[in-house]
Amino acid sequence: MTLQSLKMAWKAIISNKLRSFLTMLGIIIGVFSLVVLVSLVTSATNSVTDEINRIGNDMLIVNIWDDRGKPLEKEDLDQIADDASIKRVAPVKSLSVTSMSTEAGSQQDIYYQVNGTNSDYFDILGGKPASGRVLKRADEKNASYVAVLGYQVAYDLYGRTDIIGRNFIINGLKFRIVGVLESDTSMMGGMMNGTYSVFIPYSTAQRIQDPQEAMWGPQGVSQFYVTASSAAQMMDAEAHLREGLTEHFSNASTMLFEGEVSQEENFYIENMSTITEAMGNVTNIFALLLGGIAAISLLVGGIGIMNIMLVSVTERTREIGIRKAIGARRNSIMLQFLIEALAICLFGCFIGVGISAGIIAIINALVSQMTFSMSGGVLIAAILFSTFIGLVFGLYPARKAAKMNPIDALRYE
Repeated sequence: MTLQSLKMAWKAIISNKLRSFLTMLGIIIGVFSLVVLVSLVTSATNSVTDEINRIGNDMLIVNIWDDRGKPLEKEDLDQIADDASIKRVAPVKSLSVTSMSTEAGSQQDIYYQVNGTNSDYFDILGGKPASGRVLKRADEKNASYVAVLGYQVAYDLYGRTDIIGRNFIINGLKFRIVGVLESDTSMMGGMMNGTYSVFIPYSTAQRIQDPQEAMWGPQGVSQFYVTASSAAQMMDAEAHLREGLTEHFSNASTMLFEGEVSQEENFYIENMSTITEAMGNVTNIFALLLGGIAAISLLVGGIGIMNIMLVSVTERTREIGIRKAIGARRNSIMLQFLIEALAICLFGCFIGVGISAGIIAIINALVSQMTFSMSGGVLIAAILFSTFIGLVFGLYPARKAAKMNPIDALRYE
């Protein structure tokens, strides 16, 4: 009986190809919206999360925007960070650059970020040398005039990266290039790992800092990166840093605008693991909202299917009457129309999935920094929801057909 119902449903669908396709259109659009939107959001979030994990979700970023007249010096930072929960610490001092050129005189109009830091910075953020080396502790100790260039900086200035030993001029001061970092074209990696930056020893950056620049903002260490000894000790490391910084600034006070600033407002600690968790929560909510919008499209498509199925029942009233007159049961009549509604939904669903795969492939071809893919969970949800729509919106027309009186049906003109 089921096989015969399938054959009759298929015959009814292909006998009105245009009407069947237009009926499927609502389901196609709904499935396309659901699969593409949710897959794009999920893939983008997974990509960013993977980059954060690759850089290290055991990292803390501390920013100090008001030193309260009591600057945090490198020695103070070393003392605060002397705890079992903390593995590495890297202060960062960004310099204002007015000129940048090669020794031969090739000058770039675009001045990249110049950061003073130490050797731990590259371990924390994952920067690896494509040639040469990164900064060493000896460079920091001796305040050496050496520089590590990001891949893009080296390529823009020299057109190549085999430039170890060449001299590089920043603000009129000559630095010897000791390393060039690997290229990282990912969205976050390029910014954080140093593809677009120049690195010099922190002690050297302190020595050459512009006095007028030093008048603005906090003195001493204003930003530093920290890695915890393990992921389990992230909260302990954050708590220790917060306690140490609060104690350091506890005897200082300052005025911001016209009101006194509380102790907790002059620094901020970013916990990368917390950011990853928060991002996941936001993405889940966003995916649910987009899925809900797409579900509305599917519901509209379901209403269209119910409308067409009611028309189909009316058109085939005599056929229903003949089938009942020769012994067809209510269940067989109902099953036929349910299968027809379900088939229209599933065909529309598969077409929508096919279009979604094509759109995602096009996006992947156009966007190189991120890889998008269809989520298996979204595909299953689309198929199940389409099945649900077909059964729910096909039930009423099927029941109406099954309840027809065979005599009245045969008299229908």
